[in-house]
Amino acid sequence: MSTTHLKINFRENATKALQDSSLREAMRTATDTFAEKRAQGLASLPIEEWRDRGSAIRLQVVDNLAFYVDRFAASATRAGAVVHRAKDAQTARETVLNILKDRGVRKVVKAKSMVTEEIRLNDHLEAGHLEVIETDLGEYIVQIAGEHPSHILAPAIHKNRRQVGRLFADKLGVDYSEDPEVLTKIARQTLRKEFLAADAGISGANFAVADTGSLVLFTNEGNGRMVTTLPKLHVAVISLEKVIPSLADLAVFVRLLPRSATGQPLSSYLSVVTGPKKTGEVTGAEEVHIVLVDNGRTRIVAGECREILKCIRCSACMNVCPVYKAVGGHAYASTYPGPMGIVLTNELEGLNKGYPLLDATTLCGACADVCPVRVPLVDLIRRLRERAVREGYTSDTEKMVMAAFGVAASHPGLFNWARKTSRLTWPLLSSLAKNSPMKRMPRPAQETFTERFARTK
Repeated sequence: MSTTHLKINFRENATKALQDSSLREAMRTATDTFAEKRAQGLASLPIEEWRDRGSAIRLQVVDNLAFYVDRFAASATRAGAVVHRAKDAQTARETVLNILKDRGVRKVVKAKSMVTEEIRLNDHLEAGHLEVIETDLGEYIVQIAGEHPSHILAPAIHKNRRQVGRLFADKLGVDYSEDPEVLTKIARQTLRKEFLAADAGISGANFAVADTGSLVLFTNEGNGRMVTTLPKLHVAVISLEKVIPSLADLAVFVRLLPRSATGQPLSSYLSVVTGPKKTGEVTGAEEVHIVLVDNGRTRIVAGECREILKCIRCSACMNVCPVYKAVGGHAYASTYPGPMGIVLTNELEGLNKGYPLLDATTLCGACADVCPVRVPLVDLIRRLRERAVREGYTSDTEKMVMAAFGVAASHPGLFNWARKTSRLTWPLLSSLAKNSPMKRMPRPAQETFTERFARTK
């Protein structure tokens, strides 16, 4: 991620996003569809049992992260891969670029990978005079649009088919169409040439198996399999927490991940890559390099928000979050948006940059309710909020208002008096508030629910 420490202007970004009717329509349609399909995909299944098992496996890894990472590295090396360790984003970028340049690579095809977005790998490779082509359809759309992903599963979730049609007509020189099937065929024909001409493929991995050194990729388009098998050189970039103990443990996530992400019983393609192509095998890269990226994970695992590393990047928390659904991913100005992104961004970037994202939640708990591995997102966000107050990232005005509310809320008589008088004082207070959040708050009800209940019973 970026090394700058300028704070993220979430409120300004969100205000702008809320004024974009096309964005709000696209976000609402897509996230509602994902959430509905997830509910259908999990119906009549022992999901709570699976969640318990998935959480236990992920916590086992987090509790013993160094052990499992070392075990994976040793297993992958035995399988014929070359393993590189990268302590930070800059080291990871340079490692990948050096691997490619040492082998004379000029064109690279990439499968969707959030950690490569996190370390801004594409920018670095392009600055090194390499051509980089994203091959996931959503990633390809945002790449040619000059944007970053708005969602960790569906990068172009913020665009509708008309916008994609205009983009393809402008950038690819094809006739305008807003038919999804036509647009998909255009992308397929364009990308097929890139697959065949590429010198190297770069992927991430959904999981990395410690016992076997295998990389596991879940995809629905088949591009991940093309990236990892067609070019002679395959470079996988993965963050440390992607490790799981064994292939037996993978079975749990085969059930959990697709259903939580899209409602599918199984992704269209499930690829397990173990080292380079062996003698007698027809497909596979001749050379495999794995770059293990720390970039703050070792620090996170020692802290109070360590359970965010259990996350398996299914995006279910985003699809039910009322804030994310309203403003989209770009408002977060971070690689990782939504509830999990609030926590992970602050842990990776620091509170001095990410603390405004702590306002991007209602703490309704929907995110924790759907998390397939029981990441306690509400608790983690609350801990970060408490830390933000302790470290001075809260304004004096907010502290004063919250202190006053705390006093009133702890004294029922005082609270009821303040509630009644607010009906009279609110117009004056809101007129003095100018552009503060108070100006945007609704007027106090002229009759509360308690008063209505007492009147009607």
